Amino acid sequence: MRVYVPLTLSGLAAAHGTGEVGPAPLTAYAVTPGLREWYVSDDIEELEYAALNRAAAASLRMIAGRSDEARRRVVVAVDVPDGEALADPDQGLSASSLGEVRIAAALPLAKAAAVHVDADDAERDVAAAAAALGAADLGDDDAQFTVDGAEDHELLWFGVQEIGQLIG
Repeated sequence: MRVYVPLTLSGLAAAHGTGEVGPAPLTAYAVTPGLREWYVSDDIEELEYAALNRAAAASLRMIAGRSDEARRRVVVAVDVPDGEALADPDQGLSASSLGEVRIAAALPLAKAAAVHVDADDAERDVAAAAAALGAADLGDDDAQFTVDGAEDHELLWFGVQEIGQLIG
């Protein structure tokens, strides 16, 4: 199963330094039964893209909570054995937890399939989205529009061997 682990650039740097994505337990996103039901698609690429976007939204929340963090969303894609990523059955179809899985152990960074990161030109929109996130959560339509502006930016794909350049 491919899981998408939300991080920040400093979190990616820490993972690069230790060689693992952690600490455990990890919250990640994957194609879960709830995500399949919500997305109503059998196309695995579309479903994985939806899981990636859920992880990108979680990365935005991490960024919003840290004023010193670079304003670029980061998601690490890692393949794990099916039994290692457990969906929380108590969450059901809660919109906030669709596709969410828990992983009990840190993941070796060497096992990552790819790293997805915002381009430099997304930083302004990601910063605005991070600032507007609280108001959007409270139902402010203008703030939600600002948050959606960050989501308009596609995350770029990088190989694991390129992490040093991303964090350098």
